[in-house]
Amino acid sequence: MRFTLSWLKEHLETSATLDEISEKLTNIGLLVDKIKNLGEVLTPFTICEIIEAKKHPNADRLQVCQVQTGEELIQVVCGAKNARKGLKAVLARPGQIIPSTQQVLKVGKVRDVESYGMMCSGEELLLEETSEGIIEVDSKAPVGQSYAQWLGLDDPLIEIEVTPNRGDCLGIHGVARDLAASGIGKLKPLKTEKVPGTFPCPLPLSVDLEACPHFTGRVIQGVKNGPSPKWLQEKLRSIGLRPISALVDITNFFIYDRCRPLHVFDADKIKGKLMVRTSKEGETFKALDGKTYTLSEDMTVITDDSGIISLAGIMGGESTACDDTTKNVFLEAAFFDPIRTSITGRVLNIFSDSRHRFERWVDPLSTLPGLEAATKMILDLCGGTASKIVEEGTPPFEEIEVPFLSPHLESLGGLYVDSLEVEKIFTALGFKLLEADNGYGLIPPSWRSDIAQEADLIEEVLRMVGYNKIPSVPYGERPEKKPLDSRQERRFAIRDCLAGQGLIETITWSFMSEREASLFGGIPETLLLNNPISQELNGMRPSLLPNLLKAALQNQNRAHETITLFEVGPQYFNTTPDGQDLVAAGLRAGFFEKSWCEMKRPVDIYDAKADAFALFDLIHLCPQVDPKGPNWYHPGRSATLKFGPQVMGYFGELHPRVLKAFDLKGPVVAFEIFIDRLPFLKKKTTAKPKLELSPYQPVDRDFAFVVGASVSAESLIKAVFKADTSLLYSLTIFDVFEMEHEKKSIALRVRFQSKDRTLTEKEIQAISDKIISSVAKEVGGVLRQ
Repeated sequence: MRFTLSWLKEHLETSATLDEISEKLTNIGLLVDKIKNLGEVLTPFTICEIIEAKKHPNADRLQVCQVQTGEELIQVVCGAKNARKGLKAVLARPGQIIPSTQQVLKVGKVRDVESYGMMCSGEELLLEETSEGIIEVDSKAPVGQSYAQWLGLDDPLIEIEVTPNRGDCLGIHGVARDLAASGIGKLKPLKTEKVPGTFPCPLPLSVDLEACPHFTGRVIQGVKNGPSPKWLQEKLRSIGLRPISALVDITNFFIYDRCRPLHVFDADKIKGKLMVRTSKEGETFKALDGKTYTLSEDMTVITDDSGIISLAGIMGGESTACDDTTKNVFLEAAFFDPIRTSITGRVLNIFSDSRHRFERWVDPLSTLPGLEAATKMILDLCGGTASKIVEEGTPPFEEIEVPFLSPHLESLGGLYVDSLEVEKIFTALGFKLLEADNGYGLIPPSWRSDIAQEADLIEEVLRMVGYNKIPSVPYGERPEKKPLDSRQERRFAIRDCLAGQGLIETITWSFMSEREASLFGGIPETLLLNNPISQELNGMRPSLLPNLLKAALQNQNRAHETITLFEVGPQYFNTTPDGQDLVAAGLRAGFFEKSWCEMKRPVDIYDAKADAFALFDLIHLCPQVDPKGPNWYHPGRSATLKFGPQVMGYFGELHPRVLKAFDLKGPVVAFEIFIDRLPFLKKKTTAKPKLELSPYQPVDRDFAFVVGASVSAESLIKAVFKADTSLLYSLTIFDVFEMEHEKKSIALRVRFQSKDRTLTEKEIQAISDKIISSVAKEVGGVLRQ
């Protein structure tokens, strides 16, 4: 929000200095971002007159101009299309710094023709955001005078940051109100004269009150549209707006002066009936920015018989725009739904001053006063006669009483404020006071939609008195620092473990698009957001991997060959408090970096397995491996980790379909571990059990079993251990090969050892027989002959 000091003082009677006002604004929550004094910067730039303009001998688009500076005649080469004989412009001389580029202007040759200065555009002097030519100064301006002094730009420009809940401070009057309540001056009341209509409004009107709760307007006939007066142009230029015409400039004035968006239509261009309704899927609209937009359903629009002529609360249409030939206008002031306006602007990617205010709440009771004030200014500046006002609906405002207990101000805010001072603050802010026991009942004004509970009222008092006046109170006894609970400790340990594996921690959005989520199980309809910050972030994530894949793509696009990322965070499956899982997910893409002991190679499933199993090593447990993963993993190159029937996680190579959807180059391997399903380690005891080693010699026996091709090595090992665990010390697989008829051979080396005797051949044979019998029973295996 930008405004000049003089414009602020039109609403605030104060003797405070600029520094005092700046400090007070920041103290009351309207943070001052910057203060500019364009007069100081632009003082060296003077008004000049083009005496002669001839075509450049060596360039078709350049002109060689003879320019009168007030002291001498100089030659300037200019490329602006509007440079012409008799035009008064703004001149920069060699040695001066151009504000937009911060470059020092020098005497130079342009296509072999010397140029001793430069005639500036509004953009180059930071007076406009964009410019199509050099500044055209009024023909009555004195040549040689400082342009800033002549234009009255020696007025400090204040720029503040306004939080989304303070839409009322997007108007200068609202800022002045807050400053007056803080004690830095007195608020000047707004002057609004009712303009009686002399004839009925000739435009028929129909309004969908769901799309627009309150709509007002009137026709003004016989206006003369042209340049606005100097004072209005100066105001708009001072805050960076380009004057367009009197009618448009008036509407821009009220947006900044009173936070009251308005729109003016050329009434002669309106065809038939004026309607306010919601749009239909696929309707198109050509806006004032020259772009054509395709609308979706439920966007608020203003239409006539020819189609859409305005995107309500956001931007007007090209078909009914006012120009120099406009004679009759329809002036509109309305209250448009903030949420619908915000969604429309985001979907269509249109940002305007009007949208910025409507989506942050415009005072619903300002509709009629704003229409009357704008009518008065149009009649004063453009002439004409006004019709009677047409009105549909009522302002969507109901008074609510919010209780305020005086003792809570000190207990919650930490500051005692006298009750008379509290009453003075609330009265100055526009609240209605109703006395109650030990406090008040307060009715917030219509422009303060952010006041809903007592804490909001306490905040108002504190910021007006000053947060710096809240005393610092040390703790009587410093509270003991609470230790981390077991869940927090485990989360930190997992992050450290994955970092130790060479993965880089990433923090991504908890949201993602439906399209990306559909590859990972999809987003339930209940987890789609009603008001997403972007259509690419319109649902709660069902998996951490999609956002990690997008991060990997950004790294691949920057020529990174080795990408290692992980994230620890929640993923969501329903809207209940327990409808989320805490997950550790990671991925590796590209190549495993070359080291002294290993050649450069593509990442594979075993890299993801090593990362996943590193987490299970933290709890000293080994999960079961089921060689089947979810459908976003590659079939045959992925697995599910389990403890019994409980799924603990997944790992493997990602499916080519997923990589294609994210435009990633493979291979990419990943893992997902459900942290909350991991068992906690039992607390360690201080006394460790005595290590007992057997003094007797171990005996190794080799077994080669023929089993079905689908039998896993894990199930064979379990079958061996079921035989006799008292004498079985260890087991190792040392050979596997495929056989005919869907069979395979798995060779085991089993070590037997007793702690109290040397085993006899008879005992060893008995155990061996048990192993052979157990394998035959459990997995149907037989000794290979």
